[in-house]
Amino acid sequence: MKPMLAKSYECQDVKGWLMSEKLDGVRAIWNEVELISRNGNSFAAPEWFTRQLPSGVVLDGELFMGRRKFQQTVAAVKKKSPVDAEWQEIRFLVFDAPECPGGFEQRLAFCESALISCEVASVVPHRACLGEDDLEAFFSGLCDAGAEGVMLRRPGSAYEPRRSKSLLKYKPFDSDEAEMVGQESGDGRLAGLVGALILKWKNVVFRVGTGLTDDLRETPPKVGSRITFGFCGLTDAGIPRFPTFIAERSYE
Repeated sequence: MKPMLAKSYECQDVKGWLMSEKLDGVRAIWNEVELISRNGNSFAAPEWFTRQLPSGVVLDGELFMGRRKFQQTVAAVKKKSPVDAEWQEIRFLVFDAPECPGGFEQRLAFCESALISCEVASVVPHRACLGEDDLEAFFSGLCDAGAEGVMLRRPGSAYEPRRSKSLLKYKPFDSDEAEMVGQESGDGRLAGLVGALILKWKNVVFRVGTGLTDDLRETPPKVGSRITFGFCGLTDAGIPRFPTFIAERSYE
């Protein structure tokens, strides 16, 4: 199944919408049998983990290790042979039940009842937005604590297997995907390693070195890989400002 995807918050009127933390995890869908990525690929989760998830229920959520642990989460869930010690740090945080009837609030309540005795999964807390000032305070508090941002959901909305205006994401910086077209050698401390990845995005070519770990510099993604990067707006020439490596999209 195709997951519901968010559009960006651009000062729409969201008073009364349901707010939650935007998780810095890996999107996953429990299809009653296994956990799969948003592109339909299986995650090799341990049997002790999946047997605790409810049967006969489809759930949408994220595999989450904690704030600022996206790379560790990706490294753990992409392994073909799962490591128990890593999965013991992972929780499946659920925010929807795609096949459950009713509006968003009813589906969220259904998720709560389905996971009431589950030790590896729980429902993402939501609360109503009281207005623009409330949203800004909620957003600032989460970002200061290391969260990625805020998700906003229209009350009573249906689950739509597409990018929907009923689901918005509010992040402190932009992110997108680009194609890796090359790499640049490092110098100094990085001599013998990769100094930066060369990315192509909307016919613009630029380099990204910030955010690369030493492991990635030693064994970088292959040319042609899809790379998620963050940035803070664009220059006058349309080049991403302060680009930062986030992840290689090799886990889907």
